[in-house]
Amino acid sequence: MSARTRKPALASPGRPLRGRATPLGERLLERGLLGSGLLSVAITAGILSVLAVETIAFFREVPLAAFLFDTQWTPLFSEPHYGIWPLVAGTLLTSLIAMAVALPFGLLAAIYLSEFAPVRVRRTLKPALELLAGVPTIVYGYFALVFVTPLLQGIVPDLAGFNALGPGIVMGIMITPLICSLSEDALHAVPVGLREGAFALGSGRVPVIFRVVVPAAFSGIAAAVILAVSRAVGETMIVAIAAGQQPRLTFDPRVPVETMTAFIVQVSQGDVSTGTTEYRTLFVVGAALFLMTLGMNLVSQRLARRFRRHT
Repeated sequence: MSARTRKPALASPGRPLRGRATPLGERLLERGLLGSGLLSVAITAGILSVLAVETIAFFREVPLAAFLFDTQWTPLFSEPHYGIWPLVAGTLLTSLIAMAVALPFGLLAAIYLSEFAPVRVRRTLKPALELLAGVPTIVYGYFALVFVTPLLQGIVPDLAGFNALGPGIVMGIMITPLICSLSEDALHAVPVGLREGAFALGSGRVPVIFRVVVPAAFSGIAAAVILAVSRAVGETMIVAIAAGQQPRLTFDPRVPVETMTAFIVQVSQGDVSTGTTEYRTLFVVGAALFLMTLGMNLVSQRLARRFRRHT
């Protein structure tokens, strides 16, 4: 038999093939992966336990009714008030403005990159757009304060120097690459057969995109949107610099507001003593923020699951 037609020799039964993991290596790999998973669970449990302990201690000193039904948040004043709703209103206001900016631009950019852009253009534009996600948030904060807000003051009457509108718009610019990149990946993953079937039935390009491709990628788009909302809700430096840090129960974007994360930054500067009620407001606000993001994630998963059943 010639050298070209000779079959490769099989490994002997007692010796493993080259490159194949040994039983000991497989056990070590399995235990390493298990340890990594348990470590992440343990870290999450530790964070939740700290939040729970400090939150329970806070509610031993402050009635739950004062936390839920009071409309003022002044825990550092001589006459403290612990109503959480001014912080929640500021957080929701800036996040809604950010999503009003990021959702249409991010989704339309994703549709263009996935369905219209040539391969070379897509390979160039997508990394360039994702560079925005690498800009430090403190840079975005000063950009909102010294450029966007003065620009808006020439357009919006009675816009204060610190306001919710400027930071909200800049937050939308910051999270646009997140929506665009994840949504584009979801659109690009839709099977080509769905598009070809719709074209074979006589549909045009635009109806195929908005009636076939986008609904088929809805679960991925919904995940991108919820992740972007969570990113906006948890943003700290932009709102801490440009929103004003004045807790007030309002949905007027022209006035200063304070978000939950901005309050955490304010108290974390070391002006309050450890173990006091003022110090524990850090953890109760953190727990409320955790419950908000958890609720959004659960809603998004339920919507995506229901949509899969109906498609």
